[in-house]
Amino acid sequence: MGEEETLGGEQGSCLAAPVIFLIIVFFQFISMRLEHLKKKASKNATEVQLRAEIKQLLKEASAFSEPSTFAQAAKLRRLAAAKEKELTNREEMHNKQIKLSHDLYLKLIFILKIVTYFMLICWFWRTPVTAISQQLVQPFGKLLSWGAGGCLNDNVLVGIIPWLILSTRVSKFINRVFQ
Repeated sequence: MGEEETLGGEQGSCLAAPVIFLIIVFFQFISMRLEHLKKKASKNATEVQLRAEIKQLLKEASAFSEPSTFAQAAKLRRLAAAKEKELTNREEMHNKQIKLSHDLYLKLIFILKIVTYFMLICWFWRTPVTAISQQLVQPFGKLLSWGAGGCLNDNVLVGIIPWLILSTRVSKFINRVFQ
């Protein structure tokens, strides 16, 4: 009668493993996407306009090559240097704002991930997440069944903690491949 109860519980949680895996893939995708966006911060329209003005000023300054137009060329170069300084200041401020907002989102995702993992561990503690043929996981059967029981009908019952670890590693690999 104990085996029937375990089998009934196992059939009731047959979708637990794929759902947990999808949750972990979702968190990994969001985290990696935010990291990618943080690295590739978008440029402002004003920054693009300042870059164009600097190019134009330096082009005009290089056009003045005679000794009589040296003063005009120096004036244009000083103006270009001032605009470059302004551009650098704008970029620094923009990067600080982007970094702060992305760091906030990354911390929020991290906290949400920890809370979700904790809830999953509490929910599936001492309950098998899935069953895998013992022949497939021959040397690692005891390790995978930690927290879930052991073996049942030549199947290893996989616990939640080994499943979370395995799913995290696989989802990181999948996200790296598809980026």
